[in-house]
Amino acid sequence: MKKVLILITLTALLFGCRGGNSGGSKTGPAKTVSIGIFIPGVMSGSPLYEMLALGVQRAAAENTGVETTIIEGGYNQAEWESRVTSMAASGDYDLIVSSNPSLPAIASEVSAKFPKQHFLLLDGELSGNPAIYTMRYNQWEQAYMAGHIAALVTKAAGQGQTRIGLVAAQEYPAMNDIILPGYREGAQAVDPAFTVDFRVVGNWFDAERGAQLAEEMIRNGAPVILPIAGGAGAGVLQAASEAGAKVVWFDINGYDLHPGTVVGSAVLHQNRAAYEQTKRYLEGRLPFGSAEMVGVADGYVDFIEDDPHYIAAVSGELREKQTLLVEQIRSGVLVLGK
Repeated sequence: MKKVLILITLTALLFGCRGGNSGGSKTGPAKTVSIGIFIPGVMSGSPLYEMLALGVQRAAAENTGVETTIIEGGYNQAEWESRVTSMAASGDYDLIVSSNPSLPAIASEVSAKFPKQHFLLLDGELSGNPAIYTMRYNQWEQAYMAGHIAALVTKAAGQGQTRIGLVAAQEYPAMNDIILPGYREGAQAVDPAFTVDFRVVGNWFDAERGAQLAEEMIRNGAPVILPIAGGAGAGVLQAASEAGAKVVWFDINGYDLHPGTVVGSAVLHQNRAAYEQTKRYLEGRLPFGSAEMVGVADGYVDFIEDDPHYIAAVSGELREKQTLLVEQIRSGVLVLGK
């Protein structure tokens, strides 16, 4: 198991203590607070997990007496629970932080064995466990914005096509129940005739398979594709570039990946979420036992509109339509999510 340890120098008293589910900070003797950052995968090439670690580390750096440890779980999801269990069993961590829709269920199982272990989990949802706090992103909003720009670009191509693509690494509840239908709904807001060609790679790293699926989609009349496939997304991007098709990126700003090919970026500001929620924990304000959902109006979900590559790749008319949609979501005129 790959393990990276980052130690923040201890120089003063730390306020806040383990658990911290009361409102307001606590004072006491100098104490080292240890935070374990569990990466459900690997850090390298996973910007969302890199943002998770950076956010936690930033909050830790602002407080004396806090150390953070990054532990990678690897691609085999079947091993994640045993690795989180090992972290809790060690007693080394006051708080375990992670991000993945599958982590709340795993943490709940681990918590039953180690009830004193506290968890801060992003991108997932579970309420009622006094040792677990979760924050879920409104990915219906995120997917809706992605589907909307994909459909706008498809319609503007003037070929009469009403199909867009989505390449997923795997099927999982958030993909099947939130992202896929949200993506479809966003496209159908442009034209009710739109359908989604949905295909699954089978893993998060096979770029060759991602390219094959994208090529098939493009041949079958889906000129804009959304990959949510980890490393396999690079294959989708390459295939689209070679075929003159377009790509919408998810979770991070992807315009720089292939200027002109990436025509939209529906993003999560996970670094901000990780920083702010870790800070709440260190200040004794994190409401363990609760589950919160955040979206566009809260500033955690967004669509990148000011990138010069987006401005160059998408006409002003289409950008205005996309901006109107984003503003409707941000203002609450359009309410999305489940």
